[in-house]
Amino acid sequence: MGNGAKAQQKRERNSKAPPAKGSKSQLKVNEAAKNIVCTTCRQPFMITTRQPALEQHAQNKHSKTLADCFPDFKP
Repeated sequence: MGNGAKAQQKRERNSKAPPAKGSKSQLKVNEAAKNIVCTTCRQPFMITTRQPALEQHAQNKHSKTLADCFPDFKP
């Protein structure tokens, strides 16, 4: 016995597979999630960015406080 029947079954199964979905890139989603913006340099940050990272940005880049660079930030 050969494997002809198995190959034919596999071809039939694969032909019934649903069509491939569109691209799965998250670039648009990531851009939409950048809603924390430094008021001094207008650099966007992801919504998941935590307070210590924002404080570090404000201190290192602008020598300012968190409230000066990100007045709308709520921890």
